[in-house]
Amino acid sequence: MGGNLWCVSSRTGVLGFLILERSAEFFSGYLDELALKAGCVLPVELVAAASLVDRASASGGKVLVVGNGGSAAIASHVVIDLVKAAGRRAMTFNEASLLTCYGNDFGFANWVAEAISSYADEGDVAVLISSSGESDDIVNGAERALDMGLPVVTLSGFNSANRLRQMGEINLWVDSSSYNVVEITHQTWLLMVIDYLIEQDKNRLG
Repeated sequence: MGGNLWCVSSRTGVLGFLILERSAEFFSGYLDELALKAGCVLPVELVAAASLVDRASASGGKVLVVGNGGSAAIASHVVIDLVKAAGRRAMTFNEASLLTCYGNDFGFANWVAEAISSYADEGDVAVLISSSGESDDIVNGAERALDMGLPVVTLSGFNSANRLRQMGEINLWVDSSSYNVVEITHQTWLLMVIDYLIEQDKNRLG
């Protein structure tokens, strides 16, 4: 019996090692993919996005950041950091009563456009986020922002010919069809822009 127990224990150890090795390969590959996707952006595009934010701030304007689902969470994070850490005015539309009110009155496909119409002022800049680039509410919001004369920055992924990617003054696109890879990359790029703004402010003061 002792020999049999040893054999089972030994086999379990080998199996555990193989599972651990495969898990390590998964995470290693995932990290490599994230680094590759995040590194594909042109630094000049991020500088240009930061310049739009600075221009809006200098004119008394604000940054409107909008997304759905995970992209809405990114929008909230970015707005908080823009306001608190970077000292720029910014807002998003993640209040449940606002979402349900505008969605009910204008239809979900039109709620972003109507919210932008209600809250945007001259000199503002709109940042529209959609992993697929095909969310009707985000695409319609970008169109409304353009109609109002606002500079538009888009962040998308999936198909390179998605609708949103064609609409902005700056269009940041992730070459991936994985929601999490696209969303992590979007958040990384936007937070890089914020850290760049903070560093530029330090240089001006220094």
